[in-house]
Parts: sequence; structure tokens; C-alpha cells
Amino acid sequence: MNIYVSNLSFNIQDEDLRGFFAEYGEVTSAKVITDRETGRSRGFGFVEMSDDEASRKAIAELDGASIDNRTIKVMEAKPKEGGNNRGGGFGGGNRGGGFGGNRGGGGYNKNRY
Repeated sequence: MNIYVSNLSFNIQDEDLRGFFAEYGEVTSAKVITDRETGRSRGFGFVEMSDDEASRKAIAELDGASIDNRTIKVMEAKPKEGGNNRGGGFGGGNRGGGFGGNRGGGGYNKNRY
């Protein structure tokens, strides 16, 4: 099961996150999400556990726990809906802005006049 953990202290590292969940069962991965440019924690992360029952117990017991003076929120991670939601700019995504997108996007239509 993939678990989402939010409101983490910016001091928490991957190993710390793994340690919080390890007492409930086997942790297959633990990752604190960081900002691409600064490398600083974004205050949330994901933990994967091999046993769903152990995962549910960890969620129940750790949700609302105080870690490093922060009350964390722990829940089952939901898959991202849709596909590419980047939108805007030259890539366009599905929002149309700039020079692309699935809906035609903005830009100049030379055949219009």
C-alpha cells in the first residue's frame, strides 16, 4: 500500500520517515518530497508498505501523531487522476494556453484574415 504523509517538519529525512513506519511492518520505500531547485523538503512524503493490514494499522496510529512538534496527517495515497496536468505555456497540456494543448490553445491563426 502507498501511504501519503503530510505536515512533516522540514527536518525529517527519508530515513526518519522509514523509521516511523518500520515498527508496523516492512517498509519497501520511504521518500520525503523535496523542491527541485532548493533541495529543501516540501513537508510531505510517501511510504510504501508490503502488507496492507500493517499499513492500515500504521495509518490509524500515526494519523494525528505529533512528530518534531508537528501534527502529521497520514492516509492512503490516492492515484493521480487524469494524465498530464501541467497545462499552459508552450506544452499546453489539456488547458490550452500558449502554443498547444488538446483544445487548440491560444496563439495567432494566420488563416483567419
